Amino acid sequence: MTLDEMVKHEGNTMNFTKLDFAMMVFGIVVYVADIGADIWVARNYYSEERYLCCSLTLGILVLSSLVIQFFSYAWFKDDNPETLNWISAVHFLHGGIFTRYWFALKCGYQAAYKPSSSRNTLIDDPIIHKKAVDAMVDISMLRLFKTFLESTPQLVLQIHIVMTSDGSNFSQYAAITMSFVSISCSAVDFQIALRKSLPDKKKFAGMFSKLTYFFYKLLTLTSWILCIALATVLSIKWSVVLLVVLWFGGIIWVLKQHTSFCKRKATEILYRTVVGIILIFTFFNVKGERTKIPLSVYYTTRVFITIVIVCACMFCKSCFNEKTHLLVLIIVIFSLVALVLGLICLIIYYRFFHPSIYYSPDVVDRPEDETEETCRIRQFLMQ
Repeated sequence: MTLDEMVKHEGNTMNFTKLDFAMMVFGIVVYVADIGADIWVARNYYSEERYLCCSLTLGILVLSSLVIQFFSYAWFKDDNPETLNWISAVHFLHGGIFTRYWFALKCGYQAAYKPSSSRNTLIDDPIIHKKAVDAMVDISMLRLFKTFLESTPQLVLQIHIVMTSDGSNFSQYAAITMSFVSISCSAVDFQIALRKSLPDKKKFAGMFSKLTYFFYKLLTLTSWILCIALATVLSIKWSVVLLVVLWFGGIIWVLKQHTSFCKRKATEILYRTVVGIILIFTFFNVKGERTKIPLSVYYTTRVFITIVIVCACMFCKSCFNEKTHLLVLIIVIFSLVALVLGLICLIIYYRFFHPSIYYSPDVVDRPEDETEETCRIRQFLMQ
């Protein structure tokens, strides 16, 4: 199969719809609102002279943005080497993902709206739909990075601050709410984009499959985030040790998978490091292969650690004052219920909706460089 035939085949299986366009617009609104909430709460910390809280909030935001700009620029460098001059300046100013949103919305509008108002055969070409889907997928991958490098750590930090401080303000709850919304939306958005962009994977069939996956991710993540926040209240030192151990465990598993997402070795090392951080919070299939055993081990470990943290909270009541103790009790109960319900959703999702087809690198006979250029997401995280 030639490259042109392959593109047309994949294009015929992809269809960028008006709903996809609307979801993309909603995505950028959530992205901006999440960043705005973090800046707002950091400003309030500064005005209250809580400089450590302000520095941590902004530090997480900046570090995650640096990683996102790095990968966005690397992909531009791979795909569009002739436009690097102004692209470099945009990414240096941390505007890389907004540039991608601009290109994606422009191409998405042509794919979703132009065919209904114009008979231009070029716009009706399925390749236009493929370009729009590819742009949407790149944004989904970057948003997934942001979710677990910024939104999730920010959520743990803000919950910890609320639980350990005498008072709280509206901006803190706004930041917590936006982080939850960002995490939930990006997880489902990425899964939909993944299914849409890979012809050999089944799409989400109906609303029930989407809701099942949504609640699986939301509930298991919520339970884990609350448990980590409780652990930080008990002991910040041991919480950091726990997270570092889990991070190293994730990196070791990624190394054993021999991932090949990036073209350059240094970029691949950073990618594996980032994936290790993501695996602290949730499970992803890093190579699109069968992972029944790793998935079982992952969530068995999650359940064990959760039970240990809950028991520690129950036996170390002296770590909490009377006001906080009731809140801790509520969080403990909610964490356990969320974990059980999340695991039930996980079982339902994998039993009825998870695709049984996995990607094989030699399905299409074409040069290696063309494979990397057109199928970037095939080497990325899957589920």
